[in-house]
Amino acid sequence: MSNAMNVNGMNGSSDLLKVSNLKKYYPVKTGILQRVSDQVLAVDDVSFTVKNGETLGLVGESGCGKTTIGRAILRLTEPTAGAVEFDGKDLLKLKGEEMKAVRRDMQIIFQDPYASLDPRMRIGDSVMEGLEIHKIGDKKDRYQLAVDTLKKVGLEEYHSRRYPHEFSGGQRQRIGIARALALQPRFIVCDEPVSALDVSIQSQVLNILKDLQQELGLTYLFIAHNLGVVEHISNRVAVMYLGKMVELADREELFRNPLHPYTKALMSAIPIPNPRLRREHIILKGDVPSPLNPPKGCRFHPRCPIAVAQCAVEEPPFVEKSPDHSAACWLA
Repeated sequence: MSNAMNVNGMNGSSDLLKVSNLKKYYPVKTGILQRVSDQVLAVDDVSFTVKNGETLGLVGESGCGKTTIGRAILRLTEPTAGAVEFDGKDLLKLKGEEMKAVRRDMQIIFQDPYASLDPRMRIGDSVMEGLEIHKIGDKKDRYQLAVDTLKKVGLEEYHSRRYPHEFSGGQRQRIGIARALALQPRFIVCDEPVSALDVSIQSQVLNILKDLQQELGLTYLFIAHNLGVVEHISNRVAVMYLGKMVELADREELFRNPLHPYTKALMSAIPIPNPRLRREHIILKGDVPSPLNPPKGCRFHPRCPIAVAQCAVEEPPFVEKSPDHSAACWLA
């Protein structure tokens, strides 16, 4: 089982994906002439790597830029600035057929399993769509590949003849996973793939993703807002806040010793599956500021329980505080 891994360790440590100083700004247009009057700083100077065969969890509140990062990496939305290297190739410099060829190795599982499927297309045709675009095999080969892929996610051949509305939410997400797997990619962006599912179904889908990773040697960027889910599936965890990365560490290190106050607040909200135990909750004051007008200095300082004067005027650098544990906080 080449390139295979388990959730506690990886075979090999080479970087498959390298994101450097990634920015994505959305222009705000006003007036009759629709002139650009401001910018929404959805992703603002984010850098990280994803090692070959690992799962990097990306967490944070809604609107912090997690999904935008995933889409920008795949160029489903074009970055404003920065660099994205996949297996040594600068994706932002590729065009036409070159980019199309790389897309075979990079796929995405969308958050909403129903909206990502064409309601007028049979499931088998949806799974075969990518194979047809990339001209893989003939019609018979493509059908067999689609059936084999559906079986990998726990569905059967007869399911290929049904339409999306005939499936439950969990089954539709399995179909979404099958679509991503059909082209035999190396890297998959999992954009909150279980957030729309019941808790009992979440565990099934997560176990499918882990089993497929072991079997096929896949690399995941796993986007979520649930730290419990991220702890279950990730090797390393990155925490986002208002377009910025505030902490990045090995999963065990992060959950044992979180450094950033925002990470600590997120972890205090994780339920403990024991009614006799209590965790002290950190209640953050105020609302998340707008990415249209983020606070000066540290973006978290208006809500931070330990902020000092420096936090309001000077932005903390994202630096390594201990081996393989980075954070952006003056007091960490």
